[in-house]
Amino acid sequence: MKKLVLLGALALSVLSLPTFADEKPLKIGIEAAYPPFASKAPDGNIVGFDYDIGNALCEEMKVKCVWVEQEFDGLIPALKVRKIDAILSSMSITEDRKKSVDFTNKYYNTPARLVMKSGTQVSDGLTELKGKNIGVQRGSIHERFAREVLTPLGAEIKPYGSQNEIYLDVAAGRLDGTVADATLLDDGFLKTDAGKGFAFVGPAFTDVKYFGDGVGIAVRKGDALKDKINTAITAIRENGKYKQIQDKYFAFDIYGK
Repeated sequence: MKKLVLLGALALSVLSLPTFADEKPLKIGIEAAYPPFASKAPDGNIVGFDYDIGNALCEEMKVKCVWVEQEFDGLIPALKVRKIDAILSSMSITEDRKKSVDFTNKYYNTPARLVMKSGTQVSDGLTELKGKNIGVQRGSIHERFAREVLTPLGAEIKPYGSQNEIYLDVAAGRLDGTVADATLLDDGFLKTDAGKGFAFVGPAFTDVKYFGDGVGIAVRKGDALKDKINTAITAIRENGKYKQIQDKYFAFDIYGK
């Protein structure tokens, strides 16, 4: 009898577990070197806007998030070989990437900018960049933009594994500047001690050809996960969770128009 009572109790406890216990964990790829979107805290944990949004989406979908760290240029290959199920790492939705993966609807949208020494004059034509060494993150949309737009103007494009490495060389004078997401540059460099003496220069870059239609979450081609995530994005936008996370990091509407 005691065994039957125990088995009954166990059955009830299983039934009372959260729904996500019945679902496979969602393995999400992220590069934790992109503050304020994703970086490592002193205790080694991942923190940032992307990380919080991902956890909110998993909670909404009632699945367990498992975060898999990967350098940015290795994220799509990792998705293709099923090392991860989705990429949530500030990846812009571009036509070129759509050839390899499917994207959800955007979850934010910001322009790219150029950062150089304060006082540097750069016109809309960008001709002043001739002979300048410009750092870009390898595999990013900013690298493609720099190679196709800035290289013909005479700029020397230097690819790096992470944006943090670029900041070190900009601050040390080994690079003249860098092109990246404006919010990333502002929070990750300009507002830090290393970024003193540097500023945004030139125009904002928003060409859809290079910068796409905002930032989305990548999944494998044809994966029904895309629709589930889209539903979750809509839900956290409507229930206030998105704004709560946004306001933790930004003083403006990062979702965009």
